[in-house]
Amino acid sequence: MKKSHPVRRVVLATAATVSGVVLLLSLKPASDPNAQAAGAAPQQTQAAQESPQGGSSATGNGTIDGNVVQTEYGNVQVRLTVANGKITKAEAVQAPKGGTSDQKTALSIPKLTQETVAAQSAAIDSVSGATYTSNGYKQSLQSALDKMKASAGSSQSGASPSQSAGSSQGGGSGSSGAAQAKTVTGAVAQTQYGPVQVRITVSNGKITKAEAVQAPKGGLSDQKTALAIPKLNQEAVAAGSAKIDSVSGATYTSGGYKQSLQSALDQAGG
Repeated sequence: MKKSHPVRRVVLATAATVSGVVLLLSLKPASDPNAQAAGAAPQQTQAAQESPQGGSSATGNGTIDGNVVQTEYGNVQVRLTVANGKITKAEAVQAPKGGTSDQKTALSIPKLTQETVAAQSAAIDSVSGATYTSNGYKQSLQSALDKMKASAGSSQSGASPSQSAGSSQGGGSGSSGAAQAKTVTGAVAQTQYGPVQVRITVSNGKITKAEAVQAPKGGLSDQKTALAIPKLNQEAVAAGSAKIDSVSGATYTSGGYKQSLQSALDQAGG
């Protein structure tokens, strides 16, 4: 009987140990720091998703580059610096260079940038003696303004669920309208030297781009088309209508261009 006591003690000790391990394993998930971290992760993810929305109002600050506009003497591109939704600085990151273009650029760009900040729009006067540079500047400026409006509209629509609901119920089509642009192709105008067809891009009721998808070709027509079309495109954007001057030496091409342009405007509702 004395020899059997150690065996019983071993059995009892083993059973106690197994019971202790089972209890520890059952309690471990409740105190496991990894489990707590896993439970906190969704909250951190939500906070990370909310932070861009909370700072979306700051999208009215920064720099915006307009589209590159090709003119007869070189490219023009405008960059705007915006703070609290207002233009604080305007500059031309591209402008015509070389020969007399240097003088015209030096004459016109400072005036155009000053007028931009003062007017807070593209409704500025062209600089005398630098018509092409001025028109190219205003086109690029308008595209930068369109981007600024679209950015401001998108940030407001995504500011918060309540604001989004309010804009949808309150008819907040202003932001979506600012970002919308449509392209319209006019009817083909037959001229003595070949067909002319104009395509325009319209945004907010204004012509932002004009191009000739068809124009007279071959022989002297190539030279006349190369001379006339760029000027007509620029004048169409500047005037916002078909009331533009014909290009000297390219009367037929100019007449066909204006006919097709008017048909495009009629389709666009302008």
